[in-house]
Amino acid sequence: MPNQMPENIKNIKDILNLDEELHKVSPEAEPVGGKAGVRSRQGDINFQLKPEELESYLNKYIVGQEEAIEIIATKICTHFNRMYLEQELPEDEKIVGNIKSNMLLIGPTGVGKTYIIKLIAKKIGVPFVKADATKFSETGYVGGDVEDLVRELVHEADGDITKAEYGIIYLDEIDKIASSGNVYGPDVSRAGVQRNLLKLMEEADVDLKTPHDLASQVEAAMEAQRTGKVTRKKINTRNILFIVSGAFGGLEDIINKRLNKQAIGFDKSQVRRRDRQSVLKMVKTEDLIEYGFESEFVGRLPVTVVLNDLDEEGLYKILKNKYSTVILGKKLDFRAYGIDLEFTDEALRMLSSKAYKERTGARGLLSVFEKTLIKFEKTLPSTDIKKLTVDREVVENPEEVLKRILLSDNIRNFQKEFLIKHGIVMEFEDEALQIIQEKARTAGMSIKQYCDDLFHDYPYGIKLMNLERFMITKAAVEDPQGYIDEYIRNYYSREK
Repeated sequence: MPNQMPENIKNIKDILNLDEELHKVSPEAEPVGGKAGVRSRQGDINFQLKPEELESYLNKYIVGQEEAIEIIATKICTHFNRMYLEQELPEDEKIVGNIKSNMLLIGPTGVGKTYIIKLIAKKIGVPFVKADATKFSETGYVGGDVEDLVRELVHEADGDITKAEYGIIYLDEIDKIASSGNVYGPDVSRAGVQRNLLKLMEEADVDLKTPHDLASQVEAAMEAQRTGKVTRKKINTRNILFIVSGAFGGLEDIINKRLNKQAIGFDKSQVRRRDRQSVLKMVKTEDLIEYGFESEFVGRLPVTVVLNDLDEEGLYKILKNKYSTVILGKKLDFRAYGIDLEFTDEALRMLSSKAYKERTGARGLLSVFEKTLIKFEKTLPSTDIKKLTVDREVVENPEEVLKRILLSDNIRNFQKEFLIKHGIVMEFEDEALQIIQEKARTAGMSIKQYCDDLFHDYPYGIKLMNLERFMITKAAVEDPQGYIDEYIRNYYSREK
């Protein structure tokens, strides 16, 4: 018999009004989850990691971002170790208010912003949630609720609210919610998203059950009827670290404008000639506010980190790193089919050059690798090939190299099977192989299938001549029956 609806819930209106009714039992309500600044269980969170240890760990995986990693590793370690300390402090020594090392990461796509934070979350053992800022909007507009990010942390922590309260929330494309200075259109919503994030980035209690979740409201009402009190499940954001990032196109113009104004008595042309990287590293709060951020929002992000663009050499170093996820991942793709994949140094430099032209940072590496190797990945698992070396020729002419590999593999299989069945070594002239490959492609057959069909009468004729080896020429491919007949006649005429 299914659970019956409580007597006092008559219709949908009752259900919709449950949230208001539940708040009336607040004297009996019991919060679930850790209180702000109180750790009920450390679990596997590494609160005592030192900055140099985390920096060393990150530098094993990330190339060309040493300065950024130094700042990120230091501030994140301080954040977690400070929480650890504050839990041990007596109440009279605790600071009123909470200043967190929330971060703003500035850098183009593909330089490793997300990857760095993922590595940190994994190393420390805290739940991690990543989202694009553009998916959220101010209440009343179409879009997601920023509080959903906090709820998602609990899901990532397998329901452990205490662990979720030490998680990391990462918001990418934060530059897309900067207002352009207008008061109409989407900018109203963008400013609203910034304001909604403010309270979460400092300290707020977030209900794990959303008001529109009818199922959870009914469940709470049944619990209230059964026990006479309600358990409110909340998560506090006091210790949740917020990290936001974006490419911030055009920000350098705002900074340059400020620098040029300040360049009284200096050569302004020298200021203008600064590259984008060095200009961004001079960013100030006033520049971000002019870019379109609320001053309070910028104030919640005390740590600003500018990541380096990746040049061709930087991309090459990523590939040469023994922990390179691009190389290791692609090797695993092929190893799944029992194929060992190797790369020459020349090939890696060529792939880096191609990726740099994509202008998408490390993501360009993934794109170039896929374009170069996709046909090999599709075709080689159906062959007996167990090793592929990616060299200059593979990078320059992947389709031609694949054709040769398949030709060699199919001919080798045909020769092996022919030798086992008939005790005869079949050999091929290069010109004959090229014709066979083209004819097999036209016929829609594999090279081995085509050879089986083309030379199925040859074993009998070759054995008549007591031969152990036989050479397939261009003429044999173009007229197989005529060629073997003529060969037999010539053989016996010589014997006489």
